[in-house]
Amino acid sequence: MMLPVNRNESFMAGPYLSQTQQQRMQMVLAPQLRQSLELLQVPMLELRTLVQQELEQNPTLEERPVDNEQIEVQEPELEPKDEAVKDFGEEYEMLAQLDDDWREYFRQTATRTGVSKDEEERRKHLMDSIQQAESLQEHLLRQLALTGLSDEETQLGELIIGNINEDGYLAITLEELAITTGAAREQLQRVLDVIREFDPIGVGARDLKDCLLFQIEREGKGDTPAADVVRDHLDALAAHKYAQIAKALKSSVEEVQRIAEYIATLEPRPGRRFASDTASYVVPEVVVQKVDGKYIISLNDEQIPHLRISKQYRQLMESGDATPDVRRYVQEKIRNGAFLIKSIHQRQQTIRNIAEQIVKVQKAFMEHGVKHLRPLTMSQVADVLGIHETTVSRAVSGKYMQTPQGIYEMKYFFTSGYKTATGETVSNKSVKERIAELIAGENPSAPLSDQAITNRLKEEGLAVARRTVAKYREELKILPSHMRKGY
Repeated sequence: MMLPVNRNESFMAGPYLSQTQQQRMQMVLAPQLRQSLELLQVPMLELRTLVQQELEQNPTLEERPVDNEQIEVQEPELEPKDEAVKDFGEEYEMLAQLDDDWREYFRQTATRTGVSKDEEERRKHLMDSIQQAESLQEHLLRQLALTGLSDEETQLGELIIGNINEDGYLAITLEELAITTGAAREQLQRVLDVIREFDPIGVGARDLKDCLLFQIEREGKGDTPAADVVRDHLDALAAHKYAQIAKALKSSVEEVQRIAEYIATLEPRPGRRFASDTASYVVPEVVVQKVDGKYIISLNDEQIPHLRISKQYRQLMESGDATPDVRRYVQEKIRNGAFLIKSIHQRQQTIRNIAEQIVKVQKAFMEHGVKHLRPLTMSQVADVLGIHETTVSRAVSGKYMQTPQGIYEMKYFFTSGYKTATGETVSNKSVKERIAELIAGENPSAPLSDQAITNRLKEEGLAVARRTVAKYREELKILPSHMRKGY
């Protein structure tokens, strides 16, 4: 929302000190909107923790097991004692309707899932036992909020961070991001340059070479032989061909060994320290099942506490015995509780709407697997649903979908693509899968080079550049051809 902000500013004009007052408009994120965005972005297990915290802080909220839901008899209306109670009575009716809708929503869920009380207690114990550590994305987003970038660039920064994988590498090219967002590549590069200055050092790199070179340059050694080795002889270094490197650098083998020891002190995976040491529990938020030839989408709501607003506080408001301060306090807490219920409902509906669009586009994947994954961008889904692209990004972040082909992160289904010779489009993940198949079927004594793979894909109607093949091979953690020989 736009709010006027008054600022008193002092400045020196020559030898004199003066003070002026300026009024200007700036964007201020309302606390409730901030809470709504947070609920949209967090995965289900974290959402459960946030809701439990709100239950502890807001006395007007209460949780009831779904299987104990009963139809309640409406209490007779009491005459309001004053105008304040009358006005609030009208507002409460609207909030109570939200409460009723929400309980009906969960009553339907309970009918589908049939969760018993014992199962709920075991599940609650499991969720309470899970330790939550800061993820790499959370660490980067916290730093992004302190950069002072414009709202537009901050949104682009969130999208870039959302595409940084667990190793700390940017898993998408700026060209692909430009197509997805409609932003200029130069603007994306400026935002990426800011992110690359974040902790940990090397985050946002394109590949291992880029990551190591950035760390070397940060240490002021960009013009040393170590940078030359990483830039031009990284494959030879991995194969311990020190004599070959020494010959190319016109140096001694001993010097190359010292360089290799220094490079070994660098971090090849900047995101490593944010990886969880404990087992990672993945709970799919969306379940896709094929029933009578149609794909049915259902939300896994059983992990979310089932909230309602306590009637005890309405009776307190209507009794007339409460003081004005107490009424104002209760009124604020009921508003906050109703907004939380509404925000959770909107979160679930947004995730459902996005899941429906994913299934609509990716039906071939649901039937046949990764090879049939179609290109899909967040902006396309946002246009169909009439929401902002960053809303889609937040909604799918850290969320998983259970499909007939297995459990996948929802972000997995958003991918750019290539046109075949016949005019069809295939996703880059399908291309990556095909590269893995070609390498798996190669002759071990004569492994396929990146150029050979490029030629094979071209024969199949896919015009993919050799450097792109190399990038996909590295993402698949497959060694170059000369290092695969004999395996």
